[in-house]
Amino acid sequence: MNEKGFYVFCAIQTTEEELNIGDVEIADSKRRLVSIHYKDSALIAAEVPLSIYHPNKENLMIHHDVVSRIMAQNDTVIPISFGHVFKTREDVALLLESLYSQFAVLFPEIKGKVELGLKIIGKKEWLEKEIQKRPQFAKVKKTVNGKTKSAGYYDRIRLGEMAQNLIDELRRDVKSSLYESLKKLSAAAKANEPTSETMLLNAAFLIDCDQEESFDREVNEVYEKWKDRVEFKYTGPWAAYNFIQINLQIQAATQR
Repeated sequence: MNEKGFYVFCAIQTTEEELNIGDVEIADSKRRLVSIHYKDSALIAAEVPLSIYHPNKENLMIHHDVVSRIMAQNDTVIPISFGHVFKTREDVALLLESLYSQFAVLFPEIKGKVELGLKIIGKKEWLEKEIQKRPQFAKVKKTVNGKTKSAGYYDRIRLGEMAQNLIDELRRDVKSSLYESLKKLSAAAKANEPTSETMLLNAAFLIDCDQEESFDREVNEVYEKWKDRVEFKYTGPWAAYNFIQINLQIQAATQR
């Protein structure tokens, strides 16, 4: 018989002891979601085979779907990062008690708020036109075309540096204009590191739920101005993953 543990999805603020939060399909079986309580907080978990859960697409979707479902029922949700499994229910209760001082600070900060993500990627055609506008680029490229591959090695490095300088400049422009204007409409904002060479912005915004519609309108207006130059990837609402840092003081069972 496989040893069982408790997989933790998120924390909520609640004074209700009996929560009907349904089931989750995980580890090839439907499992009941349970709430483990301490004071006005609870951790949402499911009893699962004690194992290491790899962050593949399917497992990540299961995790995010549960958190999203809980968000639909509760306006104060603290997401727990993927993959934390504890040996016993008592371990989860001890974890909750140890985290409570952090939760007491976080609950009022995120109550009634959601995270929205915005990635802006420069279109290849536009980026090529922008780099070609630079006189030095055309000059160096002409030099490269007139040399053998080995002879033009350092000139090609210069071309790469010039292209990177352009991207860095465009990132600064996007951040100072577009990002800063959206930041003013949010409770908090975070500019993360770009995840691709042509990504100009990788941002997350913490928004009051009653302001989400007006924030959407502002993003749409910005999109209309930029759509010929960039691609927008606007996602959410999510739990506030980018705005919460929790120190898990009790190690997950699979990490012992």
